[in-house]
Amino acid sequence: MKAAILTSPQPVGSHPLRVAEVPNPRSKAGDLLLRVRACGVCRTDLHIVEGELPPKIGAIIPGHQIVAEVVDGPTVNGPAVNGAAVEFPIGARVGVCWLGGTDGSCWYCRHRMENLCDSPTFTGYSVHGGYAEYTLARADFVFPLPSALDDLQAAPLLCAGVIGFRSLRVAGVQHGERVGLFGFGASAHLAIAVLRAWECDVYVSTRGDSHRKFAESLDAVWVGKENDKPPVELDRAITFAPSGDVVVAALGSLRKGGVVAINAIHLDRIPQFDYDRLLWGERQLRSVTNMTRDDARDFLQVASEIGLRPKVTVFSLDRVNDALLAIKNDSVDGAAVIVP
Repeated sequence: MKAAILTSPQPVGSHPLRVAEVPNPRSKAGDLLLRVRACGVCRTDLHIVEGELPPKIGAIIPGHQIVAEVVDGPTVNGPAVNGAAVEFPIGARVGVCWLGGTDGSCWYCRHRMENLCDSPTFTGYSVHGGYAEYTLARADFVFPLPSALDDLQAAPLLCAGVIGFRSLRVAGVQHGERVGLFGFGASAHLAIAVLRAWECDVYVSTRGDSHRKFAESLDAVWVGKENDKPPVELDRAITFAPSGDVVVAALGSLRKGGVVAINAIHLDRIPQFDYDRLLWGERQLRSVTNMTRDDARDFLQVASEIGLRPKVTVFSLDRVNDALLAIKNDSVDGAAVIVP
Protein backbone atom coordinates (compact mmCIF):
# COMPACT_ATOMS: atom_id res chain seq x y z
CA MET A 1 0.00 0.00 0.00
CA LYS A 2 0.97 3.65 -0.30
CA ALA A 3 1.66 5.51 2.98
CA ALA A 4 3.26 8.72 4.26
CA ILE A 5 6.05 7.84 6.70
CA LEU A 6 7.85 10.01 9.25
CA THR A 7 11.28 8.61 10.12
CA SER A 8 12.76 11.68 11.79
CA PRO A 9 10.97 14.80 13.07
CA GLN A 10 11.91 17.92 11.11
CA PRO A 11 10.41 21.31 10.23
CA VAL A 12 7.53 20.65 7.88
CA GLY A 13 8.99 23.04 5.32
CA SER A 14 11.69 20.43 4.64
CA HIS A 15 8.99 17.90 3.62
CA PRO A 16 9.82 15.28 6.29
CA LEU A 17 7.03 12.87 5.33
CA ARG A 18 8.06 10.37 2.66
CA VAL A 19 5.30 8.79 0.56
CA ALA A 20 6.28 5.21 -0.31
CA GLU A 21 5.00 1.68 -0.85
CA VAL A 22 4.95 -0.37 2.38
CA PRO A 23 3.47 -3.77 3.32
CA ASN A 24 -0.23 -3.83 4.07
CA PRO A 25 -1.01 -4.03 7.81
CA ARG A 26 -2.09 -7.39 9.19
CA SER A 27 -4.89 -7.47 11.74
CA LYS A 28 -4.52 -9.17 15.09
CA ALA A 29 -6.98 -10.10 17.80
CA GLY A 30 -9.32 -7.22 18.56
CA ASP A 31 -8.33 -5.17 15.51
CA LEU A 32 -10.20 -4.23 12.37
CA LEU A 33 -8.43 -3.85 9.05
CA LEU A 34 -9.68 -0.67 7.43
CA ARG A 35 -9.42 0.83 3.97
CA VAL A 36 -8.89 4.58 4.42
CA ARG A 37 -11.29 6.78 2.48
CA ALA A 38 -10.22 10.13 3.97
CA CYS A 39 -8.07 11.41 6.83
CA GLY A 40 -8.25 14.86 8.38
CA VAL A 41 -5.08 16.86 9.03
CA CYS A 42 -4.72 18.04 12.61
CA ARG A 43 -2.35 20.53 14.27
CA THR A 44 -1.34 17.64 16.55
CA ASP A 45 0.05 15.92 13.44
CA LEU A 46 2.17 19.02 12.92
CA HIS A 47 3.48 18.79 16.50
CA ILE A 48 4.41 15.14 15.86
CA VAL A 49 6.08 15.79 12.51
CA GLU A 50 8.11 18.72 13.84
CA GLY A 51 9.10 16.95 17.06
CA GLU A 52 7.29 19.18 19.56
CA LEU A 53 5.76 15.91 20.74
CA PRO A 54 8.66 13.47 21.26
CA PRO A 55 8.61 10.34 19.06
CA LYS A 56 6.95 7.25 20.54
CA ILE A 57 8.27 4.75 18.00
CA GLY A 58 10.82 4.82 15.17
CA ALA A 59 9.03 5.32 11.87
CA ILE A 60 5.37 6.32 12.14
CA ILE A 61 2.46 6.86 9.76
CA PRO A 62 0.61 9.89 11.21
CA GLY A 63 -3.06 10.76 10.88
CA HIS A 64 -5.89 10.27 13.37
CA GLN A 65 -9.10 11.66 11.85
CA ILE A 66 -9.81 8.58 9.79
CA VAL A 67 -12.88 7.77 7.73
CA ALA A 68 -12.63 4.19 6.49
CA GLU A 69 -14.51 1.06 5.61
CA VAL A 70 -14.10 -2.29 7.34
CA VAL A 71 -12.16 -4.78 5.21
CA ASP A 72 -11.42 -7.59 7.63
CA GLY A 73 -10.98 -8.45 11.27
CA PRO A 74 -11.50 -11.17 13.86
CA THR A 75 -14.61 -9.43 15.18
CA VAL A 76 -17.35 -7.23 13.82
CA ASN A 77 -18.53 -6.09 17.27
CA GLY A 78 -17.67 -2.54 18.22
CA PRO A 79 -18.06 -0.72 21.54
CA ALA A 80 -21.15 -1.30 23.66
CA VAL A 81 -23.63 1.57 23.64
CA ASN A 82 -26.35 1.44 26.28
CA GLY A 83 -25.58 -2.23 26.78
CA ALA A 84 -25.92 -3.18 23.10
CA ALA A 85 -23.00 -4.00 20.81
CA VAL A 86 -22.51 -1.93 17.68
CA GLU A 87 -21.92 -4.16 14.68
CA PHE A 88 -19.31 -3.35 12.08
CA PRO A 89 -19.89 -5.72 9.17
CA ILE A 90 -17.48 -5.89 6.25
CA GLY A 91 -17.94 -2.73 4.19
CA ALA A 92 -19.27 -0.66 7.10
CA ARG A 93 -18.17 3.00 7.10
CA VAL A 94 -16.50 3.92 10.38
CA GLY A 95 -14.44 6.63 12.05
CA VAL A 96 -11.23 6.46 14.09
CA CYS A 97 -10.08 9.16 16.51
CA TRP A 98 -6.89 10.26 18.31
CA LEU A 99 -7.54 8.01 21.33
CA GLY A 100 -6.95 4.60 19.80
CA GLY A 101 -7.04 2.49 22.96
CA THR A 102 -6.72 2.43 26.75
CA ASP A 103 -5.55 -0.18 29.25
CA GLY A 104 -9.03 -0.37 30.82
CA SER A 105 -7.56 -1.19 34.22
CA CYS A 106 -5.87 1.94 35.58
CA TRP A 107 -7.56 4.17 38.17
CA TYR A 108 -8.72 6.65 35.50
CA CYS A 109 -10.28 4.01 33.26
CA ARG A 110 -12.04 2.43 36.24
CA HIS A 111 -13.46 5.85 37.19
CA ARG A 112 -14.82 6.70 33.72
CA MET A 113 -11.97 9.08 32.85
CA GLU A 114 -10.43 7.09 30.01
CA ASN A 115 -9.06 10.26 28.39
CA LEU A 116 -6.54 10.36 31.29
CA CYS A 117 -5.54 6.68 31.00
CA ASP A 118 -2.03 5.90 32.28
CA SER A 119 -1.22 3.70 29.25
CA PRO A 120 -3.12 5.05 26.26
CA THR A 121 -2.70 4.28 22.58
CA PHE A 122 -2.73 7.27 20.24
CA THR A 123 -3.62 6.83 16.58
CA GLY A 124 -0.90 8.11 14.29
CA TYR A 125 1.51 8.62 17.19
CA SER A 126 2.06 5.42 19.18
CA VAL A 127 0.50 3.25 16.44
CA HIS A 128 0.24 3.84 12.71
CA GLY A 129 -2.52 6.12 11.53
CA GLY A 130 -4.47 7.17 8.47
CA TYR A 131 -2.02 8.85 6.09
CA ALA A 132 -2.15 5.60 4.15
CA GLU A 133 -4.40 3.43 2.01
CA TYR A 134 -5.03 0.93 4.84
CA THR A 135 -4.74 0.99 8.62
CA LEU A 136 -5.62 -1.00 11.74
CA ALA A 137 -7.83 0.09 14.63
CA ARG A 138 -9.10 -1.50 17.81
CA ALA A 139 -12.68 -2.59 17.21
CA ASP A 140 -13.84 -1.08 20.51
CA PHE A 141 -12.41 2.35 19.57
CA VAL A 142 -14.13 2.63 16.19
CA PHE A 143 -17.35 4.57 15.63
CA PRO A 144 -20.23 4.31 13.16
CA LEU A 145 -20.61 7.50 11.11
CA PRO A 146 -23.83 9.38 10.33
CA SER A 147 -24.94 8.65 6.78
CA ALA A 148 -25.79 12.33 6.31
CA LEU A 149 -22.08 13.21 6.32
CA ASP A 150 -19.90 12.32 3.37
CA ASP A 151 -16.28 11.19 3.85
CA LEU A 152 -14.76 14.65 3.56
CA GLN A 153 -17.26 16.21 5.96
CA ALA A 154 -16.91 13.42 8.51
CA ALA A 155 -13.10 13.40 8.72
CA PRO A 156 -12.60 16.73 10.58
CA LEU A 157 -15.29 15.80 13.08
CA LEU A 158 -13.19 12.92 14.41
CA CYS A 159 -10.65 15.08 16.25
CA ALA A 160 -11.13 18.77 15.54
CA GLY A 161 -14.83 18.33 16.13
CA VAL A 162 -14.72 15.92 19.06
CA ILE A 163 -11.97 17.77 20.96
CA GLY A 164 -13.72 21.09 20.35
CA PHE A 165 -16.92 19.58 21.75
CA ARG A 166 -15.03 18.27 24.78
CA SER A 167 -13.56 21.76 25.26
CA LEU A 168 -17.08 23.16 25.52
CA ARG A 169 -17.82 20.53 28.15
CA VAL A 170 -14.62 21.21 30.10
CA ALA A 171 -15.38 24.94 30.03
CA GLY A 172 -18.88 24.17 31.34
CA VAL A 173 -20.68 26.06 28.57
CA GLN A 174 -24.39 26.56 29.20
CA HIS A 175 -27.02 27.48 26.63
CA GLY A 176 -27.23 31.21 25.97
CA GLU A 177 -23.84 32.16 27.45
CA ARG A 178 -21.17 34.49 26.07
CA VAL A 179 -18.30 32.36 24.81
CA GLY A 180 -14.95 33.42 23.42
CA LEU A 181 -12.98 31.44 20.85
CA PHE A 182 -9.30 32.43 20.71
CA GLY A 183 -7.88 31.17 17.42
CA PHE A 184 -10.14 30.09 14.58
CA GLY A 185 -8.96 27.01 12.75
CA ALA A 186 -10.39 23.56 12.12
CA SER A 187 -11.64 22.95 15.66
CA ALA A 188 -13.08 26.40 16.34
CA HIS A 189 -15.08 26.54 13.10
CA LEU A 190 -16.87 23.36 14.22
CA ALA A 191 -17.30 24.49 17.83
CA ILE A 192 -19.01 27.71 16.73
CA ALA A 193 -21.71 25.68 14.97
CA VAL A 194 -22.50 23.87 18.21
CA LEU A 195 -22.46 27.13 20.19
CA ARG A 196 -24.84 28.82 17.76
CA ALA A 197 -27.18 25.81 18.03
CA TRP A 198 -27.03 26.35 21.80
CA GLU A 199 -27.99 30.03 21.28
CA CYS A 200 -24.68 31.30 22.65
CA ASP A 201 -23.15 34.63 21.65
CA VAL A 202 -19.72 33.88 20.23
CA TYR A 203 -16.76 36.27 20.30
CA VAL A 204 -13.71 35.42 18.18
CA SER A 205 -10.15 36.73 18.48
CA THR A 206 -7.81 35.40 15.83
CA ARG A 207 -4.91 36.31 13.57
CA GLY A 208 -5.31 36.37 9.83
CA ASP A 209 -7.83 38.42 7.89
CA SER A 210 -9.29 35.37 6.12
CA HIS A 211 -9.92 33.64 9.48
CA ARG A 212 -11.71 36.73 10.79
CA LYS A 213 -13.90 36.94 7.69
CA PHE A 214 -14.62 33.23 8.02
CA ALA A 215 -15.72 33.70 11.66
CA GLU A 216 -17.99 36.57 10.63
CA SER A 217 -19.57 34.37 7.97
CA LEU A 218 -20.39 31.81 10.67
CA ASP A 219 -22.33 34.37 12.74
CA ALA A 220 -19.85 35.33 15.43
CA VAL A 221 -21.33 38.42 17.14
CA TRP A 222 -17.88 40.06 17.36
CA VAL A 223 -14.57 39.32 15.64
CA GLY A 224 -11.23 40.91 16.50
CA LYS A 225 -7.53 40.54 15.91
CA GLU A 226 -5.46 38.26 18.12
CA ASN A 227 -4.57 41.09 20.53
CA ASP A 228 -8.06 42.67 20.58
CA LYS A 229 -10.19 42.26 23.70
CA PRO A 230 -13.87 41.32 23.31
CA PRO A 231 -16.22 44.22 24.16
CA VAL A 232 -17.96 42.29 26.96
CA GLU A 233 -16.84 40.04 29.80
CA LEU A 234 -17.10 36.38 28.78
CA ASP A 235 -18.68 33.52 30.69
CA ARG A 236 -16.37 30.95 29.04
CA ALA A 237 -13.41 30.99 26.69
CA ILE A 238 -11.65 28.27 24.72
CA THR A 239 -8.15 28.75 23.34
CA PHE A 240 -7.13 26.88 20.19
CA ALA A 241 -3.72 28.38 19.44
CA PRO A 242 -0.67 26.66 21.03
CA SER A 243 0.38 29.96 22.62
CA GLY A 244 0.55 30.90 26.28
CA ASP A 245 0.04 34.55 25.35
CA VAL A 246 -3.36 33.61 23.93
CA VAL A 247 -4.26 31.83 27.19
CA VAL A 248 -3.49 34.98 29.18
CA ALA A 249 -5.51 37.08 26.74
CA ALA A 250 -8.48 34.74 27.17
CA LEU A 251 -8.14 34.85 30.94
CA GLY A 252 -8.19 38.64 30.81
CA SER A 253 -11.54 38.54 29.00
CA LEU A 254 -13.45 36.57 31.67
CA ARG A 255 -16.03 37.68 34.18
CA LYS A 256 -15.55 36.57 37.78
CA GLY A 257 -16.23 32.85 38.05
CA GLY A 258 -15.57 32.33 34.34
CA VAL A 259 -13.58 29.46 32.84
CA VAL A 260 -10.84 29.20 30.23
CA ALA A 261 -10.39 25.76 28.62
CA ILE A 262 -7.05 25.30 26.85
CA ASN A 263 -7.58 23.16 23.75
CA ALA A 264 -3.94 22.36 22.94
CA ILE A 265 -1.86 19.21 23.30
CA HIS A 266 1.27 21.38 23.23
CA LEU A 267 1.77 24.94 24.50
CA ASP A 268 4.87 27.07 24.01
CA ARG A 269 4.79 28.49 27.55
CA ILE A 270 2.59 30.27 30.07
CA PRO A 271 3.98 33.79 30.59
CA GLN A 272 3.95 35.52 33.94
CA PHE A 273 0.63 37.22 34.63
CA ASP A 274 -1.07 39.33 37.31
CA TYR A 275 -2.94 36.99 39.64
CA ASP A 276 -4.96 39.79 41.32
CA ARG A 277 -6.30 41.11 38.01
CA LEU A 278 -6.62 37.95 35.91
CA LEU A 279 -7.22 34.87 38.08
CA TRP A 280 -8.59 36.11 41.40
CA GLY A 281 -12.37 36.14 41.59
CA GLU A 282 -12.65 32.36 41.23
CA ARG A 283 -11.80 32.43 37.56
CA GLN A 284 -10.66 28.99 36.41
CA LEU A 285 -7.96 27.82 34.01
CA ARG A 286 -8.43 24.23 32.77
CA SER A 287 -6.69 22.01 30.24
CA VAL A 288 -8.40 19.70 27.77
CA THR A 289 -6.77 16.28 27.55
CA ASN A 290 -7.65 13.90 24.73
CA MET A 291 -11.28 12.75 24.49
CA THR A 292 -13.46 9.85 25.54
CA ARG A 293 -15.53 7.51 23.43
CA ASP A 294 -18.64 9.07 24.95
CA ASP A 295 -17.46 12.47 23.71
CA ALA A 296 -17.14 11.05 20.19
CA ARG A 297 -20.55 9.35 20.22
CA ASP A 298 -22.31 12.37 21.69
CA PHE A 299 -20.67 14.84 19.33
CA LEU A 300 -21.39 12.77 16.22
CA GLN A 301 -25.03 12.67 17.30
CA VAL A 302 -25.10 16.45 17.84
CA ALA A 303 -23.35 17.05 14.50
CA SER A 304 -25.95 14.95 12.73
CA GLU A 305 -28.84 16.71 14.49
CA ILE A 306 -27.65 20.26 13.71
CA GLY A 307 -26.54 19.44 10.16
CA LEU A 308 -22.90 20.34 10.79
CA ARG A 309 -20.98 20.73 7.53
CA PRO A 310 -17.26 21.50 7.90
CA LYS A 311 -15.45 23.62 5.33
CA VAL A 312 -12.82 21.35 3.78
CA THR A 313 -9.75 21.75 1.58
CA VAL A 314 -8.70 18.46 -0.05
CA PHE A 315 -5.10 17.30 -0.57
CA SER A 316 -3.91 14.08 -2.19
CA LEU A 317 -1.68 11.77 -0.14
CA ASP A 318 1.27 12.78 -2.33
CA ARG A 319 0.77 16.37 -1.08
CA VAL A 320 0.64 15.55 2.63
CA ASN A 321 3.60 17.82 3.43
CA ASP A 322 1.83 20.69 1.67
CA ALA A 323 -1.28 20.05 3.76
CA LEU A 324 0.71 20.24 7.00
CA LEU A 325 2.49 23.38 5.83
CA ALA A 326 -0.90 24.96 5.12
CA ILE A 327 -1.98 24.17 8.69
CA LYS A 328 1.23 25.67 10.08
CA ASN A 329 0.81 28.84 8.03
CA ASP A 330 -2.92 29.17 8.82
CA SER A 331 -3.57 29.31 5.09
CA VAL A 332 -6.58 26.98 5.20
CA ASP A 333 -9.97 28.19 6.38
CA GLY A 334 -11.73 25.28 8.05
CA ALA A 335 -10.10 21.85 7.78
CA ALA A 336 -7.61 20.08 5.52
CA VAL A 337 -8.33 16.47 4.50
CA ILE A 338 -6.07 13.90 2.86
CA VAL A 339 -7.58 11.51 0.32
CA PRO A 340 -5.37 8.46 -0.45
